[in-house]
Amino acid sequence: MRPNHGGGWQAVFYTWRKAREVGGIRRLWKAMRSKNACKTCALGMGGQAGGMVNEAGHFPEVCKKSLQAMAADMQGAIRAGFFETYSVAQLQAFSPRELESSGRLTQPLVYERGAQHYRSITWDEAFDRLVARLKALPADETFWYFSGRSSNEAAFLLQMFARLYGTNNVNNCSYYCHQASGVGLTSVTGSGTATVKLEDLENADLVFVIGGNPASNHPRMMRSLMQVRRNGGHVVVINPAIEVGLVNFAVPSDVRSMLFGSPISSVYLQPHIGGDLALLTGLAKRIVELGAADQQFLNDFCDGAPQFLQLLDETPWREIELKSGVARDEIFRAADLYARAKRAIFAWTMGITHHANGVQNVQAIGNLALLRGMVGRPGAGLLPIRGHSNVQGIGSMGVTPKLRDAVFERLQQHFQVQLPTTPGLDTLGCMEQASIGALKLGVCLGGNLYGSNPDARFARQSLGALETLAYLSTTLNTGHAHGLAKETLILPVLARDEEPQPTTQESMFNYVRYSDGGPQRLDGPRSEVEIVADLADRVLAGTTPIDWRAMREARNIRQAIAKIVPGFEELAEIDRTRQEFQIPGRTFHEPIFATPSRRARLHTFTIPELQTNGDQLRLMTVRSEGQFNTVVYEDYDVYRGQDRRDVILIHPDDLRRLGIAPNERVIVRSSAGELRNVIAKSYDAIRSGNALMYYPEANELVPRSVDPASRTPAFKNVLVDVLPMVATLPTPATENGAALHTDDAVGSPSRGKLKAC
Repeated sequence: MRPNHGGGWQAVFYTWRKAREVGGIRRLWKAMRSKNACKTCALGMGGQAGGMVNEAGHFPEVCKKSLQAMAADMQGAIRAGFFETYSVAQLQAFSPRELESSGRLTQPLVYERGAQHYRSITWDEAFDRLVARLKALPADETFWYFSGRSSNEAAFLLQMFARLYGTNNVNNCSYYCHQASGVGLTSVTGSGTATVKLEDLENADLVFVIGGNPASNHPRMMRSLMQVRRNGGHVVVINPAIEVGLVNFAVPSDVRSMLFGSPISSVYLQPHIGGDLALLTGLAKRIVELGAADQQFLNDFCDGAPQFLQLLDETPWREIELKSGVARDEIFRAADLYARAKRAIFAWTMGITHHANGVQNVQAIGNLALLRGMVGRPGAGLLPIRGHSNVQGIGSMGVTPKLRDAVFERLQQHFQVQLPTTPGLDTLGCMEQASIGALKLGVCLGGNLYGSNPDARFARQSLGALETLAYLSTTLNTGHAHGLAKETLILPVLARDEEPQPTTQESMFNYVRYSDGGPQRLDGPRSEVEIVADLADRVLAGTTPIDWRAMREARNIRQAIAKIVPGFEELAEIDRTRQEFQIPGRTFHEPIFATPSRRARLHTFTIPELQTNGDQLRLMTVRSEGQFNTVVYEDYDVYRGQDRRDVILIHPDDLRRLGIAPNERVIVRSSAGELRNVIAKSYDAIRSGNALMYYPEANELVPRSVDPASRTPAFKNVLVDVLPMVATLPTPATENGAALHTDDAVGSPSRGKLKAC
C-alpha cells in the first residue's frame, strides 16, 4: 500500500534501523557529522561546516540516501571464503542489492576467462598485471571511465594520466544522465551548469520540478520546496506519474512539517512519456497569450526571440494537447501561476534528459525561463538536479573526450607536456568500439559501467570483448558479475570519509566543498589518488616531466588544478583557509551571459510525434526510494507501495485493455530484448498508455537510441509489448543464440529474478 506522504516517521524509523545495522546511533551520528561532502546527490551537504549542514548553513540536513550510502560504507569486509564459495555464474544470479550488501571489498581480485571464480591477489600483482597491459597497448586502444563519487583530485590526476599516456578516450557517467543538460544549457546561457545558488531556490516564489522525483532521489531538496510553499509560493510538478512525496512531504528536520506534513505541488501535470516538449511549448504559448512575456528582456538580452515567438504563434493548441497528453485548461492553470511569479526557478532531472530529444527538452525549459526574464536575476534561473555528489566536479576537472581550450593550453604550459589531439570517444562510443575489438582495455574509476548502459545484452558483449578491465570499487555491483573482460581486475578503494588526505568536491550549485577524509575502517583498500599516482609512475616514469610520486599528495594536485582549471584558483589556498567557495562565472544574477555575444539564446524545434504503436505502452525506467543510481539498498519501494523490483507498473485501464490480471506474470518485450517473469502491477498513479519499471534491471529493454546532440540514451521512452506468460509462446533466440529462461539460476538467495535474453 502506498503511503499518503513522503518523509515523516517512516524516515525516522529507517534511521534507527540503519543505526542498529552499523553498530548504534552514536557510531552512525559520528560518521554522518564528519566534515566530508555527502556521498550521494549533489545538493551539497557536509564539507567544512560538518556533515548534515547544507550550503546555506542549515542544520540538521540529512536524508535516507545519505544514510544508505554511509551504512554501505560502514559494512564489514566481505567474509573470508566468499569468492571461493560463489562462482561468477552464481554471482550473476545475485540481485543488485545482494551484491551491494555482501560487504566491503578489501583485497584486489582477478577473474580470468575460463575460471569459475574470482581469486584474491596482492596489490603488487594487480599493479604488475595492469601496468604490463598498458605498456603493451597503443593508447587509443584503451578507455577511461569515471563515476561521480570520486574527488576532484582523483579525477584530475587520472584524466591527465590518460592523456599523457596518449588517449582522449576519457569520459564519465554524465553521458548516461545529464550530458543533455550540459549541452542544452551551454547553448542557452554559455555555461553548462546551474545558473542559481541554493539560497535562490528557497527565495523563489515559483519552482517547476520537471521530469524528476526529488522526494525519493534528492530528499534534502524537499525542505527547500516546503519553504517555498510556506512562504506563499507555488510548486508546479511535471511528471507522467504521481509521486506521493511531490504531493505531500513531512520534513523530519522541521517540527511543524513532521507533525502535519507539508503540501508540495500546487499544480501537478501528467504528460505522456515523451510529451514534455509539447507541454513546455504550450506553457510558453499561453504566457504570450496572457501578455506576460518580458519583451524588453528578450530585446535587450536574448537572441532568437523573434523566431521562437513565431513558432509559438504557428503551433496550434490541438497539436500541443495531442502530443503532450495534457488538456489545455491544465496547461492554463500552470501558466497562470508562472505569469504571476516574480522569481521562478526551473529544476529538472533525467525525465527530461533521457530522451532522443533531451537537449531540445532542456532548450525548451530555457525558452520558457527566458520568455519572462527568469534567468539573470536573484531567486530565478535554471537548475539541473545532478544525481551524484561530484559528477559536476568530474566534468570541471576535464573528464570529457575533449578538454576545454583553456584547460588544454594551461595544462600543456604548466607541466611542459604535449597532449594528444586525436578525437576521443564518449561513453557509448567506447562501448561500441569495444564491441568490435577496437578497444582492448578499460579503467573504471568507481561506478557501474555495465549497469548504467542501455541494452544490457550489448553491454555484456561489449565489455566481454575487452582483454583487460580494471574496476576501482568499494563494494560489489552487477558490473563485477556481468561486465567481464578476458581478464577482470577489482581494486578496492577507500570511501570519501576514509581518505587519508583531504579532497574536494563540487555541488550542483557550483560550490566547492572541502572534505577532511577520516580513519580507515578496514585493512586493504587504498586511496584513489595514491592508486592513480602509483599507476602513472609505473607506466610513464621517465617519459614526462611530471613527478608522479609527488602527485600522491592531494595538495599538490590542488595546486595544479588552481593554475589550470578556470574558476578553481581558490584551491591554491584552501588547505590553509579551509574556505569553501562558489565557482565564478556560472551563477547569473545579472543578465550578462557566458555566450560569445554575452546574450542568452532561445531555440526553435519541431515537436516530436508522441510514440504509439497499437497495444504497446511507453515505458520509462525509474529509481526506487531504496536505491541510488545503479546501487540498490532495498528491494522495496515504500513511496510506490512495491515490495519487489521485478515488476512493471501499469494503469488498471491498460491492464484491462491488454487482458492481463493484476499480479499476473508477463513478458515485457521491446526492440532491444525482453524480460520474463515480470509481475504486472496495477498502478493508477501512472498515466494510461505509459508504464514504469526499475532501473537498472530493465536495461535489457532499453535500445541504444540516443539524443544526437548529447549522445544521452533514451531510457525514458521505450515502446514495449506486455504479453501473458503463456507456456506455448515461442521464445526468440538472441543474436548469439542464447534463449530466455524462466527458472532461477542457482546459488543466489534472491527471489523472483527477472530472466532476460
